[in-house]
Amino acid sequence: MHNNNTINIWTDGACSGNPGPGGWGALIKYAHSIKKLSGAENNTTNNRMEMTAVIKALKFIEAGQRIYLYTDSKYVKDGITTWIHSWKKNNWKNSKKQDVKNKDLWIEIDSLSEKHDIEWKWVKGHSGNVENDIADQLATQAIENT
Repeated sequence: MHNNNTINIWTDGACSGNPGPGGWGALIKYAHSIKKLSGAENNTTNNRMEMTAVIKALKFIEAGQRIYLYTDSKYVKDGITTWIHSWKKNNWKNSKKQDVKNKDLWIEIDSLSEKHDIEWKWVKGHSGNVENDIADQLATQAIENT
């Protein structure tokens, strides 16, 4: 897909009820290796799990990498590539002058993303993308295993 210096990451989050028990999953492919990460929280939301998957994957990778990050969450993709610029300018307030939802996680994603060269890609969920399906399975299995 890309050269050996590029890291490809697929992330997904899942929630049983929203809010409710949630899980996240990340599939990381680099050089000739594959790493699967996952985890769960008792009381969370789907968006927080989508974001947590991104955070955990980026924390796993040492700084200074070229990354293609695939998410099926338009919230994550639009948030980090578009909305975040005005949020930061407005001191993490939205257009209604309220704190941005999930501000803690957005600040963490922003900080982590500055350590890498990331190309953010949106992929349609449950559409036969094998890697995205694996990330989804990791997230849903994490909920079942809590």
